[in-house]
Amino acid sequence: MDNKDQQILRELQVNGRLSNAELAERVDLSPSPCLRRLRNLEQNGIIEGYTAIVNQKAYGLPITVFVQIRLNHHSSSAAQEFERNIRKIDEIIDCHLMTGDTDYLLRVVVPSLEGYETFIRERIHPIPSIASINTSFAYGIVKQSRVLPQAFPQ
Repeated sequence: MDNKDQQILRELQVNGRLSNAELAERVDLSPSPCLRRLRNLEQNGIIEGYTAIVNQKAYGLPITVFVQIRLNHHSSSAAQEFERNIRKIDEIIDCHLMTGDTDYLLRVVVPSLEGYETFIRERIHPIPSIASINTSFAYGIVKQSRVLPQAFPQ
C-alpha cells in the first residue's frame, strides 16, 4: 500500500459515497487506475465493507455504556465461550480484549437506564465465567472519528 492508496482510503473514510470519478479527482488519478486501486484494496481485505453512519440518539439508542468485564477463569474454553456469547448480543457494538485488570471492554448502546438493567440481567448475567462487571456511562462525546490516522512507514 503506497501513499496514493492511503489517500484513497482517507477520502472514502470521510465520504464513502464518493463516485469513482469524484474519488479519482480528489486523489489526482484518472478514473481507471483509481478504480483498479480501489478494487485491489477491497480484494486484499484493506477495505472490509461500506456502511452508513447512523445517529444513535435519533435511532432511539441514546445511551452509551462502557462495560469492563473480568472473567473468573482464564482458560481458553472459558474465553471462547464468553466471546461466542458476546458476538450474539446486538446491543454490544464493540468488544475489545484488554490487558491489565480488565479482560474485556464492551461498548454498549441502550435506549434507557431500564434498558441497561434488562441488558445486564438478561443478556450478560447468564454468561458463565464472569467474575465482575464494572459499568461507566458516557454522558458526552469529546471526539468521535471513523477516519484512521495517516499510516507511517515502518
